Order: sequence, then structure tokens, then C-alpha cells
Amino acid sequence: MSGMDERGNAQETKYVLDAAKEFKVEAKRNKALGYWAAALLDIEGDEVEKYALSVIMADMEEAGDDDVFRKLRKDLTDGNIDVSDQAIRDKMAECLEAARDEVYNTTS
Repeated sequence: MSGMDERGNAQETKYVLDAAKEFKVEAKRNKALGYWAAALLDIEGDEVEKYALSVIMADMEEAGDDDVFRKLRKDLTDGNIDVSDQAIRDKMAECLEAARDEVYNTTS
């Protein structure tokens, strides 16, 4: 195999690994958001995990974060929870940073 082929394969492998890490980061962020919103909505017991999973699944609707934001906004509004759009966005950013730190700074 030529040096060019090896470099190309290495770059492709790095891209795949980085994409997998980012998928993991987003799933961790969404799970944390689910826990946060569940607490605000007074969801308890086994229902907390189900709700967190529903937030993770909401992220599969389209590219980007808007699908998760819309779910949280709707659920909090339906639950009569007074949280601003900016507070939701801030929590999303906070959870993303924490998830990224956990995924990228863990040796496993």
C-alpha cells in the first residue's frame, strides 16, 4: 500500500472515530437534558429514564439541535413550567460542554 493510501485510510478512520464521539456527546447531552427537564416536570421513578430516552430520540428527527429544543420547549410549556427559550438554550450548551468534556477526557 502506498503512503498516500495509508494516509487516506488514517484520515478516514479518524473521521469515523470523531463522528462516533460526537454522536456519543450528543446522546449524553440529550440524556442530561432529559433528566433536567424531568426534574422540572416532577417526573419520577422509571418514567425519568423513559423521558430522557424520548429526548435522545427527538434528536433523530433532523440535523442540528432544533428538534431537541422544540421537544423541551413543548414539554415544559405543556407542563406549565416557566422557563425562557434562552434558559433552555443555555442548559443545552452547558450539558453539551459537560458531555464533550466527559467523552473527550475519558480514557476508554
